[in-house]
Amino acid sequence: MKDKVFVLMSGGVDSSVAALLLKRADFNVVGIHLKVSNYCDVADEEDARLVAEKLGIPFYVLDISKEYQRIVTLDMIKNYALGYTPNPDVLCNKLIKFGYVYEFIKKLGAKYIATGHYAKKIEINGKHYIKIAKDLNKDQTYFLWGIKRSLIKNIIFPLGDYTKEEVRKIAKENNLPNAEKKDSQGICFLGKIKLMDFLKEFLPENKGLIIDTKNRVLGYHPGHYFFTEGQRHGLNIKTGDGPFYVAVKDPKRNLLIVAKENEEILYTKEIKVKNLNFLVDKEFIEKIKISSDEIKILVRCRYRQPLTHAILSLKNKIVKFENPIKSVAKGQSAVFYYDDILVGGGIIYDKIK
Repeated sequence: MKDKVFVLMSGGVDSSVAALLLKRADFNVVGIHLKVSNYCDVADEEDARLVAEKLGIPFYVLDISKEYQRIVTLDMIKNYALGYTPNPDVLCNKLIKFGYVYEFIKKLGAKYIATGHYAKKIEINGKHYIKIAKDLNKDQTYFLWGIKRSLIKNIIFPLGDYTKEEVRKIAKENNLPNAEKKDSQGICFLGKIKLMDFLKEFLPENKGLIIDTKNRVLGYHPGHYFFTEGQRHGLNIKTGDGPFYVAVKDPKRNLLIVAKENEEILYTKEIKVKNLNFLVDKEFIEKIKISSDEIKILVRCRYRQPLTHAILSLKNKIVKFENPIKSVAKGQSAVFYYDDILVGGGIIYDKIK
């Protein structure tokens, strides 16, 4: 029998082409669309269904909105309330797509799960690794560091060797109904709802001061949790002396400290991380050690941020950057690489200036 693979079809062009490529590769392909919240656009489900009909593959909709709210949404709200800037896509990949959903489809006879992520998978000496995608501008390995290492062998990333332009071309050549569909923006489960508007449903407005590094009051904000470190827009500062960036959020005093482009406070030399997860084995770690406790890595602390050289202390869970980096936000992910291999990552919970 052909290997059965369930493809997570969002309704977008990427996952649609992923399903097409797997069908061409003679897999037994099944499409599955995840309904994760009441904010989901019903047009996305319909687009995914139309593509499945075009490809002649079975298609199902899995309503996991209750599980998603319990696992991802409530965690996100809680972290924003505490002053962090969480990344729900990381938690979704870890606990939903490659957690809850994978366990579900295994019961239906699936050997593999596939997505439209721009990421590569390779095998070296029987060991499976995730690598940076061919399209560096679309590479999504940043969001995959939290998944189980043991699961990599059961994941397929069909788009890893394609650019976005090539994916669009394949969709058009095969007359996929969503070939011209624009990429979705923002947080997936919110649809067209803005993050601040969503958070206001759960977090009360709490007026606080915006000050600069010289303690001058520049304005007011509706609550520290509606902002993130590094943010430039939406500060409502009208001094005409900007632009300003959020340098520090102070939840205890409900205070935002802002700074101009090159002020030192915007830069971070070291970070502390928690919830470390590695996608390589101990043997790999041993090979990249520079001391009994440290490994030399490449790291990024925001999606699409350029990789920077750093040293990770495995014992103290401290990342020291070769050069200070700008706009690090607590609650975001620090993701580690060795060359182009995804080593793992952790959650940033403190910064050392």
